[in-house]
Amino acid sequence: MRVLLSALSVVIAGAAGAQQAADGVAPEGVGVGEFSGLGPRVEAALASKAEGAPVVAQDWMVAAAHPLAVQAGADALAAGGTAADALVAVQVTLGLVEPQSSGLGGGAFLVWYDAASGALTTLDGRETAPLAATPQRFLDADGQPLKFYDAVVGGRSVGVPGTPALLAEVHERWGKLPFADLTAPAIALAEEGFAVSPRLAGLIAEDVERLGRFQATADYFMPGGAPLEAGDRLTNAAYAQTLRMMTRDPASFYTGDNAAAIVAAVGGAMDGAGLLSAVDLSIYDVRERAPVCVTYRAHDVCGMGPPSSGAVAVGQILGLLEGYDLSAGPQDATVRRLMGDAARLAFADRGRYLADTDYVPVPVKGLVDPDYLAARAGQLAGEKALDEVAPGAPEFDHALNRADDRSIELPSTSHITIVDGAGNVASMTTTIENGFGSRIMVNGYLLNNELTDFSFASHEDGVPIANRVEPGKRPRSSMAPTIVMKDGAPVLALGSPGGSRIIGYVAEAIVASLDWGMDPQQAVSVPHAVNRFGTYDLEEGTAATELSGPLADMGYEVNATALTSGLHLIAIGDDLRGGADPRREGIVLGD
Repeated sequence: MRVLLSALSVVIAGAAGAQQAADGVAPEGVGVGEFSGLGPRVEAALASKAEGAPVVAQDWMVAAAHPLAVQAGADALAAGGTAADALVAVQVTLGLVEPQSSGLGGGAFLVWYDAASGALTTLDGRETAPLAATPQRFLDADGQPLKFYDAVVGGRSVGVPGTPALLAEVHERWGKLPFADLTAPAIALAEEGFAVSPRLAGLIAEDVERLGRFQATADYFMPGGAPLEAGDRLTNAAYAQTLRMMTRDPASFYTGDNAAAIVAAVGGAMDGAGLLSAVDLSIYDVRERAPVCVTYRAHDVCGMGPPSSGAVAVGQILGLLEGYDLSAGPQDATVRRLMGDAARLAFADRGRYLADTDYVPVPVKGLVDPDYLAARAGQLAGEKALDEVAPGAPEFDHALNRADDRSIELPSTSHITIVDGAGNVASMTTTIENGFGSRIMVNGYLLNNELTDFSFASHEDGVPIANRVEPGKRPRSSMAPTIVMKDGAPVLALGSPGGSRIIGYVAEAIVASLDWGMDPQQAVSVPHAVNRFGTYDLEEGTAATELSGPLADMGYEVNATALTSGLHLIAIGDDLRGGADPRREGIVLGD
């Protein structure tokens, strides 16, 4: 184990992920450095990523954001486990080695393809607002929205975690291996120690002040008062103990001592605004929901519906583009104009209509209806950027008097993609929201700040905002775990972190695969060009910036910036081909 950890710290020392977009630090390029002792599969995966080539396998494949987590998932698959088993192993390991992005204190959305039945479903493990929450939760004494980090750091932002319940549900439905086998790798790493990655070290250094506000958090990430550095050996006995508790009884996360610790930590946070109760934890449940699918280039692109906006927005972008030729590729300004304005139209609808359907009527079918999208797509027929973009009027049997959402979503999160030997496919995006979440640490894991995904304002000029805070409600998300089907069988599985830019990253990777003929590693490596609200963001230091002049001539405001996605894509055909985003530390393993 120590040899592996030492080698791993060298391998990822040059990774672009050391500067993650959650903190606005630009990537510096990826290098795999010198490595030994990681095993032939890991070495081959690192070499493929460095060379820009996909990993190829015949039986199974797993892609995630950290080599140690991917190895845990690969070991589960090699032992005859299912994609569900591997998903549990990957997530509990990510919660240890990549704690700033996801973990037991957060939530997740899963899109699952069941090979035996041919059915596609989605599981909603999104966090919920406390029953005591009100629509005024993120307003100050004068009724004005709080500043973002004033809302994030502390108990005010913490929702009931959903990831532990989701993992238990997934394992109960589709797992084969004992739960103890799946938590064992993370427990061993937590007790024996793991090498702090450059990405984690860089993020700690950027967030010292906020992490330092809570004693347990400061003690862990800044032992002795100094931030952890890349290569430092880190242990987490409390996390190991939490995993042992969950191994004995996964439901114990939501009851007893662990629930009491969460309630006490949230209620005792310095903002004095934590309202989470033992009842909130005890009533949490995972919701199974129907996938949202849109046809694009004779494929069915399927993903997570509300409370996520991911599938609807990605589907709208692709549906709007269906009638246009994008074959000229990513460096063609006309192609980027079409993609950019399609995204702007989708984001206009997203901001007006999308929220938790258990609380707010949402016109999901109307928003992805082919006739509605074809009519909206006519706005893309010109040669210049759209002067104005407004929400459309999708068909619906409810009144749609809504104001536009005002929530803030900054980049963070993680994504896992898995295909097992039986043909089951898992695409799961997982998060604690902002980097390091609320900064509150309990029993070895960080608690989320997911409630800041709600709109801070509840109304605009007396008109309600769909994504306002309400008791027990799940905040809207941009997470877009996706499975693309062809003739009833999966052909692509993908997703990405990145805040509200997730939608653009996923749509772009699908276009790269289906329109530009790229293999998975090429598709996740395309220089990003993303538009949401009018400004065209171009990935700095890449060929995307060559589009600055042409796009400006078309009428766009252009901004070169760090766009650190974390795409993981597996193409499923006669073999399996996978790609891991070069901007981060993740890899693909397969056999």
